[in-house]
Amino acid sequence: MSRVLVIEDEPIIRTELRRLLVRAGHDVSEAGSVHEASSDYALDSFDLVLSDLRLPGAPGTDIIALCPGVPVLIMTSYATVRSAVDAMKLGAVDYIAKPFDHDELLMQVERVLREGLLTRQNAALKREVEQAHPVSGMVGSSAAMREVFERVRKVAPSPATVLVLGESGTGKELVARALHAQSPRADGPLVAVNCAAIPEGLLESELFGHEKGAFTGAQAAHPGLVEAAHGGTLFLDEIGELPAPAQARLLRMLQDGEVRRVGATRSRKVDVRIVAATHRDLPRRVQEGSFRQDLYFRLRVVEIRLPPLRERTEDVPALARHLLEKASRKVGRPTASLAPEAMEALTSHPWPGNVRELENALERAVILADGPVVTAGLLALELPDAADRLGASTEPTDTSPAAEETSGAAPDSMEEYFRRFVMEHQEHMGETELAKRLGISRKALWEKRQKLGIPRTRA
Repeated sequence: MSRVLVIEDEPIIRTELRRLLVRAGHDVSEAGSVHEASSDYALDSFDLVLSDLRLPGAPGTDIIALCPGVPVLIMTSYATVRSAVDAMKLGAVDYIAKPFDHDELLMQVERVLREGLLTRQNAALKREVEQAHPVSGMVGSSAAMREVFERVRKVAPSPATVLVLGESGTGKELVARALHAQSPRADGPLVAVNCAAIPEGLLESELFGHEKGAFTGAQAAHPGLVEAAHGGTLFLDEIGELPAPAQARLLRMLQDGEVRRVGATRSRKVDVRIVAATHRDLPRRVQEGSFRQDLYFRLRVVEIRLPPLRERTEDVPALARHLLEKASRKVGRPTASLAPEAMEALTSHPWPGNVRELENALERAVILADGPVVTAGLLALELPDAADRLGASTEPTDTSPAAEETSGAAPDSMEEYFRRFVMEHQEHMGETELAKRLGISRKALWEKRQKLGIPRTRA
């Protein structure tokens, strides 16, 4: 619902305009003069100002300078070329002549509001221009991911606040983007904020905005990210890092649908859906007193938990192929493929960094690969030891070098992986093939053999 301010000194015309705009689905406020409008309202909280040109006191065009950033549509009974040109020069988006046709007025209002929405969307996109956001959706067919997809499908059409939980790198922002894309707000802006990335002293100002002179260095009024998300979705990542003063302001916004800039005396109405995310244990932080309990309950109207990658290893092959294709496009190369041992390494890795770690490993491998095949060596994974992968064993373990060389247990370093791979495959592979499968040169293979004392059994 858009907020429209009508400034008209004729009560009958003002009432008629209000009824017309309300029937069209707008939230309408009224004033009889520029002075009354500036005294009674926070002008920059409106999406559109519809003002008569001839008013008691200051002319209607004076409102333009008082609400920078808000489109002003001028109404005039004196529809001369000069009055129209003068209004446009002062910053009016357009004018309409009285008496006007109702349908024509509504068409102009809708056009101006659409253009304002596009402006907010572009502003949100500019904030993300330096970031590499995923261009496609989540991938997975495991039971855990099917449950996530189903929850997103059910929740997205509603206005409910959503709390997304999961370890770092599991794709919490992808869930927020899916919720936005499948919601009635899809045409509005999606503004993403990492609460942990903004210095505490600036966080309130960045989120909620500030007025001119609110603090040292505040040379002009500044709308915050909450206002930038008006009509859309605000994604608050790492919500657990939000300091106490910002928590109080956010709670007020969730309760009243209003935001008050730092240094302001009036609140502004905002229409924003909140999606918050964290890898923190919020109930524990509530018990510790570092996170407000009332805010926690406001945020978790609906809760979506993302499983770590190690708990859905059946998704790794499809996810790896998807990310490999994405990485290949990013670096401008033909789509690479994974060697069998590379896929085996991917499925056995515990992925402490989750999907983000997998994406980075594949992108690095594509960049370093000399050909279209990504080998295990190019992945450069820090492989876990057998205890981490299989669980702690009560059986005594032979830790001698000979046992390490012949054991079928998983290696605990890249050197151990190299040793095992070479010893397992050198009987049926030549040096050229071994080097190719490991993603290194023949010279590097020879040097590594010398360093680790692995004899050649085949010329």
